[in-house]
Amino acid sequence: MSGPKVSDLPTAISRFVADGMTVALEGFGHLIPFAAAHEVIRQNRRGLTLCRMTPDLLADQLVGAGCVSRLVASYFASGSAGSLYELRRRIERDDPAPLAVEEYSHYGMVCRYQAGAANLPFFPLLSYAGSDIPSINPDIRKVSDPYGGADVYVVPPLRPDVTIVHAQRADHSGNVQMWGIVGVQQEAAFAAKRVIVTVEELVDDQIVRADPNRTLLPAHIVDAVIHCPGGAHPSYAQGYYDRDNAFYRAWTPISRDRERLASWLDTWVRQVPDRSAYLALLGADRWQDLTSGPQPSEPATERRVGAVIAGRTS
Repeated sequence: MSGPKVSDLPTAISRFVADGMTVALEGFGHLIPFAAAHEVIRQNRRGLTLCRMTPDLLADQLVGAGCVSRLVASYFASGSAGSLYELRRRIERDDPAPLAVEEYSHYGMVCRYQAGAANLPFFPLLSYAGSDIPSINPDIRKVSDPYGGADVYVVPPLRPDVTIVHAQRADHSGNVQMWGIVGVQQEAAFAAKRVIVTVEELVDDQIVRADPNRTLLPAHIVDAVIHCPGGAHPSYAQGYYDRDNAFYRAWTPISRDRERLASWLDTWVRQVPDRSAYLALLGADRWQDLTSGPQPSEPATERRVGAVIAGRTS
């Protein structure tokens, strides 16, 4: 299937991601764009500012590969499966080089994306009252309530140069559909100058139009859509494959040893040309174990407007 927005991943990254850019890679435990991050590593991008709620294995890999010099993030965690030792080395010991960090709460990141998407100068929130986070982040500030209430904390807008997300499907025009747990992908996409989306399936326009409520990203904000089955592994894609918990558990000993981490990046990223080769290296049996079986939903039945009012048929 071809179309004006359909691309391949190397071309999209080459065209839209340059050294020194601010890049958001979003997906809240689900639909994490690992394949796209690996292509960023293969193309040896440098000096990136990485924006991500819950920097996890993806952040550890990008930082370990030398792609990232600044991290804008909230809640540093490895998917409840251990520590992120590359991030710890950089932040705790400046080893082998310091990593600049701009830390927010989860909701603080959401509000930053919302402000960017709505072209607002800032976004107010109450959740920093009593928190220590404002003391380590000078960009979290207080303003006076113009209606006479107490001062309120605000965060600045976040406007990435490019936002990259993974989704279940899109049509050839770039209308993107997601379901299951969605995080802040929609806000991050609307806030960005450019948007790259990898998807499990490219489908006909009629499929998207038949289920419009699943469309989170409309075509007019999407710059490139890439058919990339398995593009979220080791995270999961609802209805396609499960989370690879064994992979998450294995990451702690990998990231603990810098030489082992470098070897992993060579074997699993730099020496494989694309996601298909990555999945082949993972192995058909393991991939089969992760693949979800059919779980169809009942279709929604449309009714003529006004057909049923107060229990009476018109």
